[in-house]
Amino acid sequence: MKKSLLALAILAAITPLHSNAQTKDSEAASTTASPLAGNLAIVSDYRFRGISQSYRLPAVQGGLDYAHESGFYLGNWNSSVSGNQYPNGASLEMDFYGGFKIPLSDAVTLDLGGLYYYYPGSYYNVASGGKPTFNNFELYVGSTFGPLTAKASFTATDYFGVNSTTGYAPNGGSKGSYYLDLGYSTEIAAKTSLVAHVGYQNVKSYSNYNYVDYKLGVTYDYTGWILGAAWIGTNAKKDYWTYYEGSGATKFVGNNTAVLSISKAF
Repeated sequence: MKKSLLALAILAAITPLHSNAQTKDSEAASTTASPLAGNLAIVSDYRFRGISQSYRLPAVQGGLDYAHESGFYLGNWNSSVSGNQYPNGASLEMDFYGGFKIPLSDAVTLDLGGLYYYYPGSYYNVASGGKPTFNNFELYVGSTFGPLTAKASFTATDYFGVNSTTGYAPNGGSKGSYYLDLGYSTEIAAKTSLVAHVGYQNVKSYSNYNYVDYKLGVTYDYTGWILGAAWIGTNAKKDYWTYYEGSGATKFVGNNTAVLSISKAF
């Protein structure tokens, strides 16, 4: 994808700070003895739905969650991002989310909520002028079935600002785009867990941006620090997911790669 044409958002690194092991859908809050829980992480590459948000470079991340015993939750999660992909601003992604978790049985929980992706000061460089932003709002419904999680997210705005002004072709708006996510996590040894994920991103009216992503990795709990390693890949089209930097060099941000992470919950 060309820099001035389309940019995404955020994150599928490895850090297990959120309920989806950060397929980056940083929207779910963890239920702990305290209603407040925080998290910090450093990742070798910030991957959101398989696509790098940090130009294939390391990122620093952190957030704070509030979870009420009724199932209501609110949270904020933040990450550094690349100015090549989100130009003119603070090179920062801020996520604000909230929702309800509803237990349907001992093994099944329903999760309903909304998530706002905010990029302070960042906007598309477009020939027509103006400052169209990358900000995006999604509604989601998810569920856990023991070690399995399933989730569907739907954009209530244009998908990260993609429309006739900012998109690769004048195909209209992209409101109604969706992402389908299936995850699996299980302990395979003492303090060691296997994590797996597959997802499908659909960008309404812009089918060349559609792709499948996947992840397979492990996490290890070392005295409260979570060490992660995963292989992440996509079948995203290189012509549509390549960015330019100021020097004229380019990077394909949907490549297959290993991602390392270290995180701490508190």
